[in-house]
This record gives sequence, structure tokens and C-alpha cells, in this order.
Amino acid sequence: MSNKNILVIKVGGAFMQAENAALALLTTIKELQQSYIVVLVHGGGAMVEELLFALNLSSQKIDGLRVTPKEHMPYITGALAGTANKQLCGLAIKAGISPVGLSLLDGKMCKATVMREELGAVGSVEAGDATLLKALAATHMLPIISSIGADSEGNLLNVNADQAATVIAQLLDAELLLLSDVPGVLDADKNLINHLDAEQIDTLITQNVIRDGMIVKVNAALTAANSLGHSVTIASWKDSEKLLGLLQHQAIGSKISPQLKTSTNKA
Repeated sequence: MSNKNILVIKVGGAFMQAENAALALLTTIKELQQSYIVVLVHGGGAMVEELLFALNLSSQKIDGLRVTPKEHMPYITGALAGTANKQLCGLAIKAGISPVGLSLLDGKMCKATVMREELGAVGSVEAGDATLLKALAATHMLPIISSIGADSEGNLLNVNADQAATVIAQLLDAELLLLSDVPGVLDADKNLINHLDAEQIDTLITQNVIRDGMIVKVNAALTAANSLGHSVTIASWKDSEKLLGLLQHQAIGSKISPQLKTSTNKA
């Protein structure tokens, strides 16, 4: 692999239907590629909800995760691994990037299992085989990975994109940037919190300041930070040129710090 640092960027939500913002981010990614190997992981919940509504299929969430009946998977797979993925690949070409559209199951990069029966075809993932992504890293292409995985029997599973991006970062020992439509984690007065640790996160969840999908996001960031041994950033895809501050090691968004390991050695 190249000696460049690896940066995994996750996008989703309203971003997937904001073409101008998506093109701006991909243009920024092209600049970041001068200094980083970049991998883009995406969800597309808003797109899925729109499709299910058009098909008169109900959709609900538990703890920020979409309940996915098995019979919904052909539509969700089509929306995420099909439409959303190829739209992003098309915009990447427009931005002057060579994209490769993938899903979590390609090259067995991730191993997926059913998370909880009550959620249906929703998967938990763990790092699998990095061979494919390492090969692509040498090509200057941009892997664009949808959050569709498969279990050992080949059953397709819907994976939360934050968790998917976390596992890809673990697989590649990469920096992780989780992008949403807010500048980061906000306090009760809607001000940006620059740094957070596990204790602060627990407190803010208890106080209902961090809630819904942001709970999944901060927990995914904390899991990644703990496993990678360095901070993970939650930031906004809006004004994406601010992400170029990474090249000068500038602080952006909210940094989630890994939990400090306590020593068991006795003097």
C-alpha cells in the first residue's frame, strides 16, 4: 500500500439527495487524495424512506436503527447499493475522480451477522478481508462503499452506515470522519462540542441531549476510537471545503476520544 495516511469518510442522510453538496464534497475529496488514501462509505436512509413510502411499505426505527423486514431487502438493496451508490459514482466522475462502487460484502471485506431478531434483516459487521481495498489503494481510485452486507449464508443485511464506516476504518487502520448535516455533536444550547469522551457522552445521552441517530453515531465513533487508539471526528458535509483543514491538521467538528485504558500493573 501507499505510505499515505488512510481516511475513511462516511456520508448519508439528506446528503444523498443534495447533489450540489455531494459534488462539492467529492471535489474536496479529490484534493484530499493528494495527501490521503480516501475511502467513502455511504448510507441513504432518506432515499430508502422515500422509496418505501412510494411502495406503501411502513418503516420504523428502534434505537436509531431501521427495522428491516426480509421482504424489504430487495428495495433497500436497490436504493443503497444501486441508485445511491451509482449516483455518487457518477458525481465522482464529474469531480474528476475514478470511482469503484462496492458494498460491504465485496471481497468479503466485512463479515455480517443478524444484529437482533426484532430488527429483522439488520446486520452487525466486523472486519473481514482487506485484500480488495488494499489493492484499490494502489490505484488512486476512490472506493465508494454502500452499507449492504451479507452473512455467511449469503443473506443480504442492512447495516447502519456509521457502523459500516467504523469497521472499514478498523480494517484499514484509518482515520475516520463521520459526516452529517450538523457541524458535530451539539450541547443543549445547540453549540458545537469540540471534544467528547465516553463519560461525557453517557451524561449527554442520559440528559437526552444526544438522542436518536446521533446516539448511534457517537457510539460508533467511540467504538472506532477505542479500537483504533485515536480520536474519531464527527463533522458536517456542508461547507465541505472546511475539511481541507485536515491537510493542515486543523480541528474540525467534534473529536471523540478513545477511552483511557487503566493499568492493572502493581508497583
